[in-house]
Amino acid sequence: MQNLDQQMSLFDTYNSVCESMDNDKPKIITLLEEHLDFENLIPSSFHYAFYRRFGRRREYSLVSFIKFFVLQKLLGITDKAMLIILNCSTELRAFCEFEKVPDASKITRFRQDFVKHIKLLFDNCVEITEPICRELDSKKADYLIYDPTGIEAYVAENNPKFLDSRLKQIKKQTKANPDINPYALAYSQMPEVSSTNHLAKQQYINGHFCYAFKLGVLTDGLGIVRDIVFFDEAFKRNHPETITKKTDNPELDKEISDSVSLKPVLTDFFKTHPTFSYSTFLGDSAFDSYDNYRMLRKEFLFERMVIPINSRKSSSTHKDFNGEGTPLCPIDKTPFTYIGVCDGKNRSRRFKYVCHMSVPVPKSSKRVCECETPCTKSTYGRCVYIYPDKDLRLYPGIARGTDHWANLYRHRVLVERSINTLKNTFMTGDRKSFSIRSAKSDMLFAGITQLVGVILAYAINKPEWYKSVRKLIA
Repeated sequence: MQNLDQQMSLFDTYNSVCESMDNDKPKIITLLEEHLDFENLIPSSFHYAFYRRFGRRREYSLVSFIKFFVLQKLLGITDKAMLIILNCSTELRAFCEFEKVPDASKITRFRQDFVKHIKLLFDNCVEITEPICRELDSKKADYLIYDPTGIEAYVAENNPKFLDSRLKQIKKQTKANPDINPYALAYSQMPEVSSTNHLAKQQYINGHFCYAFKLGVLTDGLGIVRDIVFFDEAFKRNHPETITKKTDNPELDKEISDSVSLKPVLTDFFKTHPTFSYSTFLGDSAFDSYDNYRMLRKEFLFERMVIPINSRKSSSTHKDFNGEGTPLCPIDKTPFTYIGVCDGKNRSRRFKYVCHMSVPVPKSSKRVCECETPCTKSTYGRCVYIYPDKDLRLYPGIARGTDHWANLYRHRVLVERSINTLKNTFMTGDRKSFSIRSAKSDMLFAGITQLVGVILAYAINKPEWYKSVRKLIA
């Protein structure tokens, strides 16, 4: 029954592609041929590396392989399904410039042999799309968002029976002691890496524990991918500070590994793209530390760091301030009202807060404090000025707890949506590759496909479709 379901699924996919070819052929082929020059996308070093092995013409060209992977991601299908469809479709073979369809082994070898050059191709597409993103929305394109994730590896430890057997044993052993958490104990006893693939590390992804290849994804405020970095052996050799030891706390492990990856990822990104600059950084609470704020401001020149306060990392603050850095009423500890940013010639930039009982006078710039037990003689009410450079964690270039803060932080979800597109829409997360090189190449081609969509949307003057390349061929 399972084989029959797979055949029906493949048959439906093939019919869908053929129907698209017959009814609206320009949208899937002519659009790419008219508005995208694949030769110009490929760096010269990639050409040299591909052709230097033989002093004769290759059976399959470099452009053919690139088109194959982009088209595969656009259709969201597996290698096997893609090869079968190519065998049945003359038009798709002509688009990919295949005189005959390659076998699956050649596709796999291409992924693994040229992964470094595929990264160069991806970086080149990022360079091409950066000015396009700035033109689409200069404000949102000035945000840089970071989030680590992972690709599940095809290893025995990811079999549900592996964890279930451990849990059953531990539950039997701890049955007499209800204070012991069997899940936490099982986590502490699980191996840190897979026994068959040391690059597949235990981690928490999408609501469950698994053994996966960890990576980090950078996007801008439009949700367009800017970088994809796998934490492989080469990355760890260049950045040994990212090597962390496992503890008994899975949440703490995730926070530590995420936080230590931030600086090397940004360092490599700006080294690859030295002309790029961004004013606002967005990340989740895992990056909430004094060192990260200082590093983001001083080394990478971000003006604002939109990172929520992590309660586990919070120590006791000043008695007249809450955890978000908002001044409190000295009497009833009610948060003050944020007024705005004050600056001027020869004046330091500062945030202004006033007593929550201070209300504006109609048709006037004045305020009057209506508190029955005022803490100051001023009729205006108590006023507090905060100098953000004195404490970058509490005042990371923008006042916490304000509508402006909330509106900015809403953009962080875009990196998660982009990751979902790369992993699910483009069928990257379901492959469960044993080789990290294959997983890396697949993820990079998914990013390249998203960037191809941006280039096409801009070329045909459909900027509203830049987020979904699928709409361009639907």
